Formats: sequence, structure tokens, C-alpha cells
Amino acid sequence: MDRLDSTLDRFDRLLARAEALLPATPREPDWTATAWRWRVPRGTGRGQLDAVRHASGIALADIRNVDRQKALIVQNTRQFVAGAPANNVLLTGARGTGKSSLVKAVLNEFAPAGLRLIEVDKADLHDLHDIVDLVAHRPERFIVFCDDLSFEDGEAGYKALKVALDGSIAAQTDNVVIYATSNRRHLLPERMSDNDGYRHTDDGELHPGEVVEEKISLSERFGLWVSFHGFRQGDYLDIVRHWLGQLGSDYSPEVEREALQFALGRGSRSGRVAWQYARDRAGRDRLALTDALAASAAERAL
Repeated sequence: MDRLDSTLDRFDRLLARAEALLPATPREPDWTATAWRWRVPRGTGRGQLDAVRHASGIALADIRNVDRQKALIVQNTRQFVAGAPANNVLLTGARGTGKSSLVKAVLNEFAPAGLRLIEVDKADLHDLHDIVDLVAHRPERFIVFCDDLSFEDGEAGYKALKVALDGSIAAQTDNVVIYATSNRRHLLPERMSDNDGYRHTDDGELHPGEVVEEKISLSERFGLWVSFHGFRQGDYLDIVRHWLGQLGSDYSPEVEREALQFALGRGSRSGRVAWQYARDRAGRDRLALTDALAASAAERAL
């Protein structure tokens, strides 16, 4: 009997060790949120949806001087939220021109109608089928958002995204679309050696080789391409004026000169730079007002 008890004790200990090595059961997502990040906790090997507790509050009215691009994204999203056919979207172009901000603003606009967003890092794109399975039977409409997307040759996420966009049986569902932003239109690096694959036909036509075809094929799987371009000086200053007003500061000729110098120092006239300058200026204005009020109070106390 003692030998049996000892054997059972050892078996229980081995079983406990084995259970400790098994991946933890993923917890149920907090479906009351409007946005999540897909995360794979270290050592678990299983992804889960982590609710975003402090999502950006940017509104469509805050996205300036990209009216054509805004209209295209809003129209596609309206179709999607309404249950009508809609496209996966690739937003490409100059950095800081509002690509990511526009996606966040669209979420805020349509969240009351059931729109939700799941942000996925490109390293986790191989989990796309798991994400789709997780939300396929939910009543909400989900944007899978891949920000600042680009790939190097041979990265695993590239193939997974191609499969999802191409409409594989596992990835196709009515309540999910993919929105991606990138500074590269073709998402993969283009090299001079790629031109070696081009060939000429007898009638003078030029045909790309397999390498080039592979590099452009991913972008072509997005049904809607929206291109963003660098801002002119007037556009940049308009965005500065808008954000200063939002932050409670005044716009003046002095501020305009300072804003242009700020952009020159950053080497870019973009919406992001305009926002950064406005925060800097508004912060200084607020501190100056606080210091002035404190000095005035000190004088009155004398």
C-alpha cells in the first residue's frame, strides 16, 4: 500500500509539472471595448485580444487637407458598417500625412454603429486566421488594422496577409476587413536587380518578371488604394492653426514664423509635425500664463 501511495504521489507531481508547461487557456476578450491589440504573451504561444483602455479621441474634423482621401475611406467604411460590400484598404504615401489618424478617426465616427478595430503587428500576421475565427460570429464589424506595414524578403507575415486578402476559405468572413498603412506602395523593398527579370516581346511590349510580379501582387490584393502626399506650406500652417485652436492658443504672425522654423528643423511639413509644434507652443503659452498669474498674485500679496 505504501508503495502504491508513493507511486500515486509521484504521478501527481509529474502531472502538475506537465500542466504547468501547457499553454494557458486564453481569457475571453472584453467585448465592451471598441478597440483591441492582438498580443501573444511570452511563453504561452497563444494570442489574445487586449482591450485598448485609452484609445485616441481624434475626430474626422481633425484630419485636414486630405478631403479626397477622407471621403474614400469614409465611404468604404460606411458600406462595411451597413453590411454592404466593401474593400480592404491600403493607405500609402508620405509620412505624417494622417494615414493612421484617419483610420482612428473613422473608428470613433462609426463606433456607435458597431464598428470595432483590432490592431495587429506585422510579426503576428500569421495569426490572422485565429483572429478571424475569434470574431466571425460576433455582431460587430471589425477592422483589422496593420499600421506602418512593410516587409523584407522572406518574412512570414507576408504570405499570411496574401492568403487573407486573397479570400481563402479560412479568412473570408463578412464582418472583417483589413486596413493597412505603409510608406511603401508595394510593401516589399524594390531593388535594381529586380529589373533583370523584365523581358521584351517581339511587338515591343515590356513584361515584368516573376520577382517584380511577386512584389506588386500583395498590394494588388487590396481593393482600395488611397495615396497621401506631402503638404504644401499653406496646408501645414492650416493644420497648425487648427490644433492651436483645439489646445487653447492663439495664431499670430510670430507663431507662423516659429511654426515654419520648426518644420524646417524637422525637415518635413506634415500633419504630425504641425501637431508636435502646436503642442510645444500651447504648452509654453500655458506655462507663461500660469507664471504671469502667480507673479500677479505675489505682487498683490505685498
